[in-house]
Amino acid sequence: MVEVSATRSKKKIMVIDDDEIHLEIAKELIEDDVFEVITHHNGFGVLDRVRSLQPDLVLIDINMPGLPGDRLALLLHANDDTRHVPIVFYSSNDENSLREIVSSCDVQGYICKGDLVNLRKRVRQYLEGQLRGAEMRMQ
Repeated sequence: MVEVSATRSKKKIMVIDDDEIHLEIAKELIEDDVFEVITHHNGFGVLDRVRSLQPDLVLIDINMPGLPGDRLALLLHANDDTRHVPIVFYSSNDENSLREIVSSCDVQGYICKGDLVNLRKRVRQYLEGQLRGAEMRMQ
């Protein structure tokens, strides 16, 4: 279980999506006394924000215009200052294509946008290392 002591700050979760509604929904569902949610409305400028904020986990939408999430993940992995930051795709793509993209981009895994009830739980599981890649089927 992810715990926060009185001397420790909240876990930072960055959500990157071109859809403002999905950003607000994700923030509303994840943010609590343990998680701080930082949103970013597209893939541009993310490298600098991740470098400066050092989030504990980044959720990235795959289907963004200009700089799709899979390409953004590869850019984050290629940079010495951001390659250690865990990435999870947060997408409405079908699960078969998500598994393939997760494998090709070497990210932690994926969360389906339709799984609103379990969003915070699954974020917590990724942070705890309970889920990885194709192993993280819906529970």
